[in-house]
Amino acid sequence: MTLVGYAVLVGVPVISTAWVELLGFTEEQVGRVAGADLGGLSLGAVIASLLVARMNRRLLVLISVAIVIISNGLCMVFVDYDTVLWLRVGAGVGSGIYTAVAVATLGGSSNPARAFNLMLFAFAFSQALEMQVLPMLSMNGIYLAFIGCYVVGLPFLHWVPARPLSPKEPAEEAESRFPNVPNYIPWLVLAAIFFTYINIGSYWTYIELAALDAGINDQYVGRLLVWTSLFSLVGCAVATVISNRFGLARPLLIALFSMAMVVGMLSFGITDMNILVSMFSFNLLWIFVDVYQMATVANVDRTGAFASLMPGAQGLGQIVGPNLAASIIGAGMGYSKVFIMCSSAALIGLVIYAVMYIRLRKTIPALARAT
Repeated sequence: MTLVGYAVLVGVPVISTAWVELLGFTEEQVGRVAGADLGGLSLGAVIASLLVARMNRRLLVLISVAIVIISNGLCMVFVDYDTVLWLRVGAGVGSGIYTAVAVATLGGSSNPARAFNLMLFAFAFSQALEMQVLPMLSMNGIYLAFIGCYVVGLPFLHWVPARPLSPKEPAEEAESRFPNVPNYIPWLVLAAIFFTYINIGSYWTYIELAALDAGINDQYVGRLLVWTSLFSLVGCAVATVISNRFGLARPLLIALFSMAMVVGMLSFGITDMNILVSMFSFNLLWIFVDVYQMATVANVDRTGAFASLMPGAQGLGQIVGPNLAASIIGAGMGYSKVFIMCSSAALIGLVIYAVMYIRLRKTIPALARAT
């Protein structure tokens, strides 16, 4: 469910190019539409976070699937920019509710850090599959593919727990491995996720268009999208090994700094070699960072409230990022300034985590060293 819910986020580079080439949207409009879709994801996740502990989760999933099917279906009928913009908001809301339920359920499992790591491991395969398959489809074919993914999951809906806690499970045991964590810690993590995804959203929306604008061969870029997506598997494996040895916090700080550097280097110009290095490094570090961010939330939240807000923070970053990038491009400043903005957002996320880590070392050393 999580992989399906994140499908648009993962496929943004290919979908953005399709909107330009098949529907005639401008590069600025692409940023707005992508931001609307992923902003809807954020809104849907916030809605779900308010309901996930009170409402039957299976009913929430059914409602979200209906919204996704209707919105994507109407996108096949209406192709003008203004209508598609609002329909993608609707599709995003449905995806956000659906994804938030899935993430909250993973966060409530017996070993949430492991569950998130397995999900991100599978995420690398789904990302590579999308990069390979979506470019072969028409615009309507892409929308139908999204609809089909949601429909295929419906027969397994009874596997989703209807409620966050079973009647036999005491709530106090399910709250956290670290029961004395201040309330501001999960909010700090969500804030850092927001800034991290401003970077990810902007980079991932425009990387293919930026490469083509720089004169890079389109087939070369397409192959990079596929193979660099598979390289995310390395990020999962390395993240697990390193966190078992050094904990979550310190490797996360190093990963965010490295991501800021590999994104920012494209501001000096795009060549065949530096885009290869940047895309491989970005995909490794993207998953690397997400493993640590999701595990950190899982360590301090077992009721599902903050876990269900993770797609919200990601989606909010994804609407702000592409829209900032679209404004930069619309102002004629070019892609180099977009990559500077991306790098700056990653560094802000780094600063938030650094402050949190320093604070936890003094107050809750066990959490600062948590794996």
